[in-house]
Amino acid sequence: MTDAVSGWSAIISPRYLGATITLCLGVALLAFNGFLVSTALPTAVDELGGVALLSWATTVFLVFAIMGGAGAALLKGRLGARMALIAAASVFLVGSLLAAIAGSMPELLVGRALQGLGEGIVAAICYALIPELFPSALVPKVFGAESVVWALAAFGGPVLSGTLTESLSWRAAFAVNLPIGAIFIGLVLMIVPPGLREKSTGRLPIIRLLLIGAAIMAVSVGGLLSSPLLTGLCLLVAGATLFAVIARDRTAPTPLFPTNAFRFDDVVGAGLWVILLMPLAQAGSAVFLVYALQNIFGFGPTLAGVIGAVMAITWSSTAILVANVPETTRPALIRLGPILLVAGLVLLGLAFATGQLPLVILAQILIGAAYGTSWAYTSQTIMEAARPGERDRASALLPTIQSAGYGIGAAIAGLIANTAGIASAQTAQQLTTALVITFALCAVLSLPAAAAARAMTR
Repeated sequence: MTDAVSGWSAIISPRYLGATITLCLGVALLAFNGFLVSTALPTAVDELGGVALLSWATTVFLVFAIMGGAGAALLKGRLGARMALIAAASVFLVGSLLAAIAGSMPELLVGRALQGLGEGIVAAICYALIPELFPSALVPKVFGAESVVWALAAFGGPVLSGTLTESLSWRAAFAVNLPIGAIFIGLVLMIVPPGLREKSTGRLPIIRLLLIGAAIMAVSVGGLLSSPLLTGLCLLVAGATLFAVIARDRTAPTPLFPTNAFRFDDVVGAGLWVILLMPLAQAGSAVFLVYALQNIFGFGPTLAGVIGAVMAITWSSTAILVANVPETTRPALIRLGPILLVAGLVLLGLAFATGQLPLVILAQILIGAAYGTSWAYTSQTIMEAARPGERDRASALLPTIQSAGYGIGAAIAGLIANTAGIASAQTAQQLTTALVITFALCAVLSLPAAAAARAMTR
């Protein structure tokens, strides 16, 4: 593969520019709307009432996005990538419109559910299209570009949403999706060729999809509870439900997952564990870091948010730096990522234990580098190792499992923090102790990800 074909300029060359923009825009819609809630929804609640339903705006989006992502490969197999993307984007647009014109919180929640369903399918199919629209040498660059999209969404999404809310209305933060979604549909019509599919003729496994949704709902509810006992019970119910779904899926005539999903003795199976466990372990820092910076170091929301964004910026910059490494180096980078994550989470706990801000920033850099060095190559390895006829299922699951990992990890981190006494903390020292325990146990949770990365690169 020559530099002209495999270099960074290739993904923005006339041959691939349209595909790059289309796939990045599909992921951007999911990323932006995931971060939208932090700035637009509190104002919406002030107007519509129903403050008790505020957290559900995030929950229903996540639940329906995961359900949509889980069934995306089957939908692509039935309709083809082009029609599936158009249908899913249309559902997303309807949801955005309903949210923008909502007269009550229940109506807004219906809109958020449709947004999540449509965008879950769109993001999953966009991932599945990466190895179909780009040669293998360019796949890491595409993932690098998408990591930049996520970083921009994490950093700029709340800012854009806040600006629209303050200057126009919270409704504008939802309505802005309408022209962007229409542009995405237009790009799909121009760029995605008809007929891109792995044929699927079986019935859509509605029961399994509903059980997945119920499990993620249980996780989300558990994360909202203040009782460690009830949170733990919700997590147990969710875990048992997901285990049953995976076990049934292995013998089902129309499977949702690849044949060896979540088996440690298989490249795809072990790789999916990495995709699940890394965000699961890192969710604790995502949930509590900005809160800790404000309440322990005394920073304002802006400065705390900037430090929190260091991880996303490092992720994207590191992904760009390693996108051209030789193929023989990639297994080492896959193994390195979870190790850096362990180190970053350990250092984060140490930083708060000692009150050292430079260590907090260094920990964020290590966590971002963990994803930047390994995520693209882990994802590409899973895609390329999938059995014939299963690549769509393996590829489409990647953003879905990542989202599930964050949701489950947030609930587990909340359980740890509540058990450690974060809710009853009266002093900065008590709060620090609870957070140090939380970050330390999150570091322990990242160890299985390192083992899975080693297993998939044997």
